[in-house]
Amino acid sequence: MLLSLLADLVLVVHATFILFVVLGGLLVFWHPRIAWVHIPCAIWGAWVELAGWICPLTPLEVDLRTRAGEIGYEGGFIERYVTAALYPQGLTREIQIGLGIAVVAVNVIIYVVAIKRARNNSPSERFSQFPRSIVLRV
Repeated sequence: MLLSLLADLVLVVHATFILFVVLGGLLVFWHPRIAWVHIPCAIWGAWVELAGWICPLTPLEVDLRTRAGEIGYEGGFIERYVTAALYPQGLTREIQIGLGIAVVAVNVIIYVVAIKRARNNSPSERFSQFPRSIVLRV
């Protein structure tokens, strides 16, 4: 029972992390310092997809489910829960690369807009909360 609950917790954390990777940049409009956490997460998420890796949370969830007497699954989290509904033929390498590129593209757009807004409010205190290296490079 406990192992099953832990597997469910890993599933929720994993899903939350993926949402944060894809859309977490939007939180920068609310609190710019979130960029310090979000950018490394987005880089990791994009890299996992582009490199064809499986996130370490997936084997952890499968192991917990197996030890709880449940049936584990093959493949990765996205393949199991996301693409199974969107792409019945399965997660191909092309789809995985497309997902990685989408993560990069969505976040580049979000950060470009956020930085432009911060520059327009240059006397604002919010501008100083942006990581300096990001503001200067765009």
